[in-house]
Amino acid sequence: MTVYYGLLTLSVVLFGVGFLCNDRYTNGSGSSAGATVLFLLFTNMAGALVLFILNGFRLSVTPFTLLAAAVTALDFALYTFCALKALTRINLSLFSVFAMLGGMLLPLLVGLCFYHEPMTWGIGVCALLVTAALALTVKPGGSRGGIWYYAGVFLSNGMAGVLAKWFADAPYAKAGAADYSIFVALFLIVGALIALPFVRRRLTRPRPPALVWSCGYGVSIRMANYWLVLALTVLPASVQYPFVTGGTMAVCTLLGYAVGQRPTRRELLAVCLSILGVVLLVIL
Repeated sequence: MTVYYGLLTLSVVLFGVGFLCNDRYTNGSGSSAGATVLFLLFTNMAGALVLFILNGFRLSVTPFTLLAAAVTALDFALYTFCALKALTRINLSLFSVFAMLGGMLLPLLVGLCFYHEPMTWGIGVCALLVTAALALTVKPGGSRGGIWYYAGVFLSNGMAGVLAKWFADAPYAKAGAADYSIFVALFLIVGALIALPFVRRRLTRPRPPALVWSCGYGVSIRMANYWLVLALTVLPASVQYPFVTGGTMAVCTLLGYAVGQRPTRRELLAVCLSILGVVLLVIL
């Protein structure tokens, strides 16, 4: 059991690094269609290569693995598009609130409704604190269109956890967690290559920093998600995703300070409320 909590801790750190790389890429390359397609291409090439090496240069496949990977790839493409757009409007700390709260709440609800996980006082208190945290992040004025990108980040990151749980618990013949993660990356690479001709007029030559940030994101996110799928074979979603959510939000806040993005008092309070909700969820 200790080993799997160790994997979750490593995932938390890598998710935080991934959010930072995403933010740095957006600052340097923008969020156009061309920048999004190149980001998907480079991140998944780097992530797939690292996982393939760690998997001993082997790749197993079953029909269900391909289906689950294809659906997950579609969700990840939506998340990437919304994330790049959202990061042009909000800072890293606030972005992590939308992303990680979605990543906690949706798997929790699915666990309660479809996997018969028990409802506890901690879950109820956590939901109230999460609602309060989200309310604190709402700012008057600004671009109304941005709310759809924030909602997209919330829902698509939450669905990533739901799909991981679906794959881990499905009673069908399936390949290992690394194979599943590699196929997700391969589907995204194919999708990016298909999209390249349609956005060629918006493409710009990627600069070395953009390549570094995109490859850093690909390696960190693919490894983090791979370890989460492994941990789901032992730890319930109701324990795993709150752990990851609170930890990643704290890591993102620290990284935000490191790159000069100081969150406002309201944003800090939102993060604190969310972490408190996670702690109460685990101990109550």
